[in-house]
Order: sequence, then C-alpha cells, then structure tokens
Amino acid sequence: MSNELKDKVAVITGSSRGIGAAIALKLAKEGANIVLNYHSDSSKKYVDELIEKIEEYNQEVIAVQADVSKLDEAKKLIDKALNKFSKIDILVNNAGINSDNLLLRMSEDEWDKVMNVNLKGVFNCTKAAIKSMMKNRQGKIINLTSVVGIRGNAGQANYSASKAGVIGFTKSIARELAGRNITANAVAPGFITTDMTDDIPEKSKKELKDEIPLSRLGNGEDVAELVSFLASDRSDYITGQVINVDGGMAM
Repeated sequence: MSNELKDKVAVITGSSRGIGAAIALKLAKEGANIVLNYHSDSSKKYVDELIEKIEEYNQEVIAVQADVSKLDEAKKLIDKALNKFSKIDILVNNAGINSDNLLLRMSEDEWDKVMNVNLKGVFNCTKAAIKSMMKNRQGKIINLTSVVGIRGNAGQANYSASKAGVIGFTKSIARELAGRNITANAVAPGFITTDMTDDIPEKSKKELKDEIPLSRLGNGEDVAELVSFLASDRSDYITGQVINVDGGMAM
C-alpha cells in the first residue's frame, strides 16, 4: 500500500464488478476514499463484498445506486458524494454496456441504450461533477473508452460509436477545463477478462490472443494501474490523451 492518493475522493461509475471494481480497489489501496456506483439491485451483493474489501484498506466508502444515463440520477450520485466527502478529486467514468448486432439487424433500441449509457452517461456525470472541481481548481477526469472506439469492430457499430464519442468528449473537456487545473484523459482497454468475456468460446479467445502481440487477454488490474497513475499527481502535465491498455493490439 501507498498513500499516493491520501485524502483524495474518487467517484467510479459502474464499479460493482469487472474493471470498475478493480479500479476502486486500486485507488483505495493508494489511499483514496471511494464512491461506488451500481445500476441494478442484482449488483448489490457484489457491491457489499467490494465495500468490505475497501474497508480493509481503512478507507471510507459509500455506494450509490444510480442510472448514469439519466441526468437527474447522475446528479444524485454526485450530490451524495459531495454530501459525504465535500469534494470530488477524481471522476472515473467507467459505466458501460454492449448490445451487439450487425447494423442491418440492429434495432433503434439497441443503438439508443448503448449510446445513452456509454456516451450520455459520461456527459451526465462529468457535467454534474465539474462545478465542484472548478471551484476547487483541481480535478482528474478519467473516461473509459475502448480500442474498438479507435479501430471499429464488426457487429459493434453502436458500441464503437459510443466509445469514439467518449474520445471526442474527453479531448473537448480537456481544452475547456485546463485553465482550472483539471485534466481529462481517456483509457482504451483492449480485450479484458471480465464477466462479459466469460461467454466467449475458447476457440474465439485463442483467435483473439493470436491478434494480440503480447499473446494474452488483459485483466482489470492492468487497466486499474493506468487509471491510478492518471489519478495521481504524477500525471499533472498529461491531458486530452487516449492511452491504450491492449497488449499492443491497436498500435
């Protein structure tokens, strides 16, 4: 354990499991107090387990159920964070879903729900959080995009478009907020082992590994290490950047 993020407050959306949970644990281990976010009642048991792990690091933690695709609920998440901790130093926009289909078969609902969570959710939470950051003249915004937002992927037009949108959003707010000492960067994971990848057949996983120069899928900790760096003072002169965590897949 280190105290690199001591007394910092981090809000992490979509943090009940997977990459979000790994980020929450890493930032807590570095000394940050944590605001977890989850969407559905079915995630509550995972959140409770995560809270126990975070408390082992002697960090304060709260969990807020909120649908980040809705502005009023995103505002509720941020308000509860501010009511508890009086500030937000780090915002990690991690919440995301996929609903894959070929464009010819993709429904309007499949398009809309992915865009609403993955892109509008980032807008909602960032808009709600920046007022406090601007007042304090400091903050770190870290948005989770994806390598498919850079290179595209068949069957994921909605997901790829939403993640490409996150990149454009990140670069724009980096320019808007730099004068208030707030940085904004995007992290682009490649194929990361999570619950979402558990259903991929072994043959397909092997094909994926063959496409990756480092010949393995990533894990949540690989992503969390980079987020931890971007959340720290070590990254103070880095803003508006997209950094891949993909084993070299999209170099």
